Amino acid sequence: METSHHNHQNPAFIGDDGRSTASTVVISSNSPVPGATAAGRDNADQEAGAGKLSEERATWGKGVEFLMSCIAMSVGLGNVWRFPFTALDNGGGAFLIPYLIVLFLIGKPIYYLEMVIGQFSSRGSVKVFDLCPAMKGVGIGQALQVFMLSTYYAALVAIIGRYFYESFRNPLPWAKCHEEWGSNCIDSAPDARNWLPQDPQDPQDDQPIQKNYTINDESQRVRTSSEWYFVKEVLHEKPDIIDGIGLPNWELVIGLFVAWLCVFLIIRRGVKSSGKASYFLAIFPYVIMGVLLIRAVTLPGAADGILYFIKPQWGKILDPKVWYAAVTQCFYSLSVCFGNIIMYSSFNKFGHNVHRDAAIVTGLDTITSLLAGFTIFGILGHLAHEIGTDDIGTVVKGGAGLAFISYPDAIAKFKQLPQIFSVLFFLMLFVLGIGSNIAMTSCSVTAIRDRFPHFKQWQCSLFIAIISFAIGLMYITPGGQYMLTLVDFFGASMIALVLGIAELYTIGWIYGTDRLCKDIEFMLGRKVGLYWRLCWSIFTPLIMTVILIYFYATYEPLTYNDKIYPGWAYSIGWTITAFGILQLPVWMIVAIVRDPGRTLGEKITGAFTPTKNWGPLDPLLREQYHKEIDNELTPKRGQGVWPAIKQNIFG
Repeated sequence: METSHHNHQNPAFIGDDGRSTASTVVISSNSPVPGATAAGRDNADQEAGAGKLSEERATWGKGVEFLMSCIAMSVGLGNVWRFPFTALDNGGGAFLIPYLIVLFLIGKPIYYLEMVIGQFSSRGSVKVFDLCPAMKGVGIGQALQVFMLSTYYAALVAIIGRYFYESFRNPLPWAKCHEEWGSNCIDSAPDARNWLPQDPQDPQDDQPIQKNYTINDESQRVRTSSEWYFVKEVLHEKPDIIDGIGLPNWELVIGLFVAWLCVFLIIRRGVKSSGKASYFLAIFPYVIMGVLLIRAVTLPGAADGILYFIKPQWGKILDPKVWYAAVTQCFYSLSVCFGNIIMYSSFNKFGHNVHRDAAIVTGLDTITSLLAGFTIFGILGHLAHEIGTDDIGTVVKGGAGLAFISYPDAIAKFKQLPQIFSVLFFLMLFVLGIGSNIAMTSCSVTAIRDRFPHFKQWQCSLFIAIISFAIGLMYITPGGQYMLTLVDFFGASMIALVLGIAELYTIGWIYGTDRLCKDIEFMLGRKVGLYWRLCWSIFTPLIMTVILIYFYATYEPLTYNDKIYPGWAYSIGWTITAFGILQLPVWMIVAIVRDPGRTLGEKITGAFTPTKNWGPLDPLLREQYHKEIDNELTPKRGQGVWPAIKQNIFG
């Protein structure tokens, strides 16, 4: 950091980022606007946008607010909800090895890369592609994808809100079986053991009869009262969606409204308000997680579940589906390739140490996923012990339901005041969900405001909240979980991988790994190690490309609870995927057509070259940067393909 200050203390005396160090910058209309210095092929639209951006662009009040916001964004439902069931579906411990390798070769490098380009350019996730205008479709596709993601995240938060409300009841409504749920139900409450269902003709028959259940038929599978409660009382789930998804559940509509109200209130003033909220959003969940972990590991049978979690099934490690699951989990868990990290870091001061922050967030994210895994597999081990089966994998169904079945089931087993733990747990999940959704919604807001700067922060936030609320109603119908799984698969997993690969090749090879490393050196005053260079240029894009090819080669129609979707649902899914991916060629053509070059060759070259005003937001820093970068990149230009490739990778 000292080097950084030494390099850049001359150009601007108002802070290490060349701007005021106050949390919000307002430059008078007479002040020079960085966008106004742009010349050549930058059109008036870009200049106006850049000028407005410098007037409106806020910075975090303190550097720690950025770190806390990243933790709140990355440590979320992806860790507590998605990680354990992804591990469960992919052989428990067999999933951990691919996950940690993928984190090291994909997650961490992309996280640092996105932090760097956001902070370096002070641009949001769409405008950051000024570094290669032809690839602007990547940013727009990611903005659309993150918008879809935020709509169903809020629906999950609505379900969490319902559980939070019900947690104040005594007894907890999911602790005991209801008569109308049928005979294959066992209570989640602590006085329940492994027994045959009571004889409905004999109300006095309350003696438990020990029995080991063999699970053959899904309809006859013995389920805990917490699972029945989720399916029958919360979701009112339909067996299929052939005749439609039904009407929204009014209780969940209230929850959805509250979720979007919270998001709107926190982001209505941008990073100035969300930065203050980040302390609570980041720290509070860990307190509750610690309490629940201690409770989970002390349950009978928990050790078997945890052993299942950490013991690899070596046969599954070579299964490419497990690796694909590891990559998508890494995306979800860290929120990479969605534009959120670029957006958050664009509000940083120019010299902020993002290298340290990237290491902290990625490390903490992994630890949190493992803690959540220990907790939930401890609970699953206990459930297997209760039911009398040795196969942990068959205890509960996967999918979003795991968080709403296994966790409530564990809470119902607390003998002393389970309501306190239930209230705290669902408050924690609510906070995690809101923290992640704030980042996603802020990403959409920033993308719109970078393009239309006259839009006020609160107006844009309100507009997105209302639209998202209306779309979110789809997920809280009796067929809502079918639609959530559909959008998660076609609108998030599939698009994220394609756009993520496009982003990596754009930055690693079109913009150039070598230039990126020189940008980091200019900004942070530190050399970039070989690990980062090799990941950005070779390993990360290559591994992701292989995973994508495998995925499309072995594609099978999506199912929910082993049920195939009707034809219209697949049509919706593929339309969503195509709409996201088609942003790439559409905006590439637009950029080539708009470029002022005289010949087609000049237009193509221009569209794949950074804009004139690309670089630091401060005009003096940008001028110094352009002088340095021109000198640095000149030496091996025009010396052939191999010297250029070697320079790009090794510098």
